[in-house]
Amino acid sequence: MTQHFPTRQLRFFLTAPTPCPYLPGREERKVFAHLPLSDGPTVNDSLTQVGFRRSQNIAYRPACETCRACQSARAPAADYVFSRSERKVLSRNGDLERHLVESEATLEQFELLRRYLLTRHADGGMAEMTWPDYVAMVEDTAVRTHLIEYRRRSHDRGPGDLIACVLVDVLFDGLSLVYSFYDPELVKRSLGSFIILDHLVQAQQTGLPYVYLGYWVPGSEKMAYKARYSPLEILKPGGWALMSARERGARSPRALGPREAEDRDLDMSDAEPAILDDL
Repeated sequence: MTQHFPTRQLRFFLTAPTPCPYLPGREERKVFAHLPLSDGPTVNDSLTQVGFRRSQNIAYRPACETCRACQSARAPAADYVFSRSERKVLSRNGDLERHLVESEATLEQFELLRRYLLTRHADGGMAEMTWPDYVAMVEDTAVRTHLIEYRRRSHDRGPGDLIACVLVDVLFDGLSLVYSFYDPELVKRSLGSFIILDHLVQAQQTGLPYVYLGYWVPGSEKMAYKARYSPLEILKPGGWALMSARERGARSPRALGPREAEDRDLDMSDAEPAILDDL
């Protein structure tokens, strides 16, 4: 797939191998580039089309030597028909108010994030996130982005309790969910699913074609859940294509043969970017 970027030539770097956070016993590498301040939104749009994700002012994608399990996934909003269970999730959270706010960090958001991380991802790379780290995650950006806060309805004039929040990039063809977090005690609300479903609703209402969900990783309990959403497109060597029933039922990722691994090798300098966990 050929892609032209409307900016000066980007410099790409390759990270050193580190333990894979999704598949035990494997190593991961990422290729990344710094988004330019001048035309960051346009470059981010183009890179997303070829499988990159954004973290602060870095765009990255997997570049593993012997594995291609991670595949970019997006849901076509216009063609999406909510299942009975998905409609129940939306209805269950119908008492929440959605607030679009500028990409400015607040202590209220950070406190919710800390509770979420310590309960759901205490052993993850983000568990030690500090307030300055969170500010950088939300505010250090050159792209079109915002936060969506989900709050209980207030009985007075003040804001209701914050129970979920998501950082969202606005692309030319959709919404990209960068990172979401929510009250870990409200299990019955299925807030993680609700956030995705509500953004499909938003995309339908605004006429945006897609909601980008990050990487689908068959064989990983942490990331395989994305196959539940249907229809779903995944990025293949020939471009975006609808996920097949066979792929939807995949249990183990595909390892590359020697020739494929060689083809994917990137002759770039090693580096260690501060890349956050995926959605």
